[in-house]
Amino acid sequence: MWVPTELFWAYLVAISLLTVTPGVDTLLVMRNAGRGGLRDGCVTSVGICSGLFIHASLSALGISMLLVETAWAFTGLKWAGACYLIWLGLSSLRQAMKRAPGKRVEAEATGAATDRMASVSTAVAFREGLLSNVLNPKTALFYMALLPQFIDPAGNAFQQSLFLAAVHFVLAMMWQCALAGVVVRSRRLGVGQGVKRALNALTGGFFVAIGAKLASQ
Repeated sequence: MWVPTELFWAYLVAISLLTVTPGVDTLLVMRNAGRGGLRDGCVTSVGICSGLFIHASLSALGISMLLVETAWAFTGLKWAGACYLIWLGLSSLRQAMKRAPGKRVEAEATGAATDRMASVSTAVAFREGLLSNVLNPKTALFYMALLPQFIDPAGNAFQQSLFLAAVHFVLAMMWQCALAGVVVRSRRLGVGQGVKRALNALTGGFFVAIGAKLASQ
C-alpha cells in the first residue's frame, strides 16, 4: 500500500462520510437515472468519479494551491462552475414543465420508457458528470485541504494522491450507482410522470440556487 495503514483507515472513514453526504453529484445522478434509467445514472457517476483523479493530480502537483492563491484563476473556475450548475438547473426545470403525451406517461409509469432512455447518449451522461465535478471549486478546495493530511511526506505524493482518489472512486461509484438503482426501482414500482417531474423541479431549483450562491460568493 502506498499510503501508511493508519493514514489510510482515517482517510477511509472521512471519505465514506463525505461520499454519503447529499450534494450536487448525488442529485445529478438521481436526476439522470430518472431521465434515462440505470445506465444513464451509472455513466453519470463514472463521469463524476473520473473527475476525482483530475483533482487529485492537480492537488499533488500544487496547481490547486495556485488556483486558490491566484484570484483571477479561482474566480474564473468559480464562474464556470456556477454557470454550468445554473445551466443544468434550467435544463431540469424545463423538463419538469414539459407535459408528456398520454402514451408516454403510461409507459413511464410501468418503467418501460425505452424511447426516452434511448434519446440520452452515453457521452452526454459522462460529460455532465465529469464537468459537474471538475468545474466544482469546492471539490478542488476539498482535495487541496484533505489529501495532504493523509499523504506520507516520505513517499511519492503523486502516487499516493492517485491511490486515495481511486479509493474515493470505488466508494462513490458504489453509493451513486446504488442510488440510481433505487430511482429506477421506484419507477418500476409505479412511480409515474408526476414524481419524475417533481424530481426534475427539485433538482433544477437546487442546481440554480447553488450556482447562484457560488457566483455571488
